[in-house]
Amino acid sequence: MPPWNAAKAKVQLRLSVQRLRTLQAKKEAQAKASRRDIATLVERGKIETARIKVEGVIGEDIHIELLELLELYCELLLARFGILDQNTREPDPAILEGICSIIYAAPHTELKELHVLREILMHKYGREFSVQVMENRDACVNHTKVVRKLDVATPSTALVEAYLGEITKAYGVPWSSNKIKDGRDEAVENSPQHDSVLPNIEAEAASSVPNPPKLPDIPPIEDDNEKASLLKESSPGKSAASNPTPPEDDFDLLTKRFAALKKR
Repeated sequence: MPPWNAAKAKVQLRLSVQRLRTLQAKKEAQAKASRRDIATLVERGKIETARIKVEGVIGEDIHIELLELLELYCELLLARFGILDQNTREPDPAILEGICSIIYAAPHTELKELHVLREILMHKYGREFSVQVMENRDACVNHTKVVRKLDVATPSTALVEAYLGEITKAYGVPWSSNKIKDGRDEAVENSPQHDSVLPNIEAEAASSVPNPPKLPDIPPIEDDNEKASLLKESSPGKSAASNPTPPEDDFDLLTKRFAALKKR
């Protein structure tokens, strides 16, 4: 194998950061679309289908968190590249967590750039160290930050119901469940992403649902007799009783509206 190449390693770190950010943005857009689909399914009464789809959304959210973490580790290695470039067979403690996490978690991603970076790091620190990391001996890989996010276990029912409740609430779909009263807090606490288990779905929904169109104040009137009748109803006596504005203003306003309707 070729010797350690500092320039190549730095380039690969930067490429990995860029690709990780791009992949995160892509997956977040897909998750947003999935949440809208889930709200539609609940609205149509297809609750079980919605629950299955929620499990997929939860898995994607956990994977996005893993990608964010790997991006931070790549940024860390770039910031401390002088330490990484040292001619040692064991990583410095200042970069040990980042190196172990990349070697351990990179195979669980679809990024070729990250796979190449992993091979560079494994070559630098040797086969024995690499095997130790891949087998997670002595818990060298952070369990809470990395290992739990790679767990493929099915989400708990309480967590699924909590997600479903937040999604339907954000998109204004009426729905309630009796399954999340007691188990919700426990499910959130024990989930692999308990720090941010329920994303900011309300803001996401508000940004994606357009405001309803405002109806016109006066409908189009084609008949001249109807127009004359409406003008009589808007006489000074009635306007003063129902509207504090001067009668002349009401008359002018109606005249302008009718003139605009004639132009249609």
